[in-house]
Amino acid sequence: MGALAVEHQPPSGDDWDSVVHLREELDAPEGCKVEIIQGIVTVAPPPVNNHNLIAELVQRRLYTAIPDDWGVFQTLNLAVPSRGGLYIPDLAVVPRDAVPKGENFAPAAVAELVVEITSKSNAVNDRVAKLQGYAAAGAPLYLLIDPHSSGIPTIHLYGEPSDGTYRVLAAAKFGEAFHLPEPFDLILDSFAFPRP
Repeated sequence: MGALAVEHQPPSGDDWDSVVHLREELDAPEGCKVEIIQGIVTVAPPPVNNHNLIAELVQRRLYTAIPDDWGVFQTLNLAVPSRGGLYIPDLAVVPRDAVPKGENFAPAAVAELVVEITSKSNAVNDRVAKLQGYAAAGAPLYLLIDPHSSGIPTIHLYGEPSDGTYRVLAAAKFGEAFHLPEPFDLILDSFAFPRP
């Protein structure tokens, strides 16, 4: 499944509203993820079960560490208009009162942690465009779980966003314990993560 080109530069103002409207009007097949990445409306097929299993393991672990008034969301639209982005991360940890009621998206900056798990068909979006977008938005932590990295599956934690870029805070291979820092302070045991 491919992408529908809408804009080639990150949209702003009325252009941004037009791209968001186009995305909302798109009649995508059920289960597909429709996002705006660098001003382009993209449609990705539903993830494979390995992807879902990783997301479920991480989500289960996150619930043990977050305050009661935070949520772990699977389908929350996070907006980064300055980068032409409206992303649907695999998981987003957000204080519930920061999720605008009655709206179709929330600013990406409200997320305490964003988790993306790469899929074979669109891994480059998670590794590059979304990495840059979440950093530009100021999301404090970006966890990239990459079963499709060349060589061996990896996990990278990015943080300390400054001037639209992140610093790598930690990296590990699948099969290693991985520490998520405060405000989570938990260990993810990636040994159970299925490999492609």
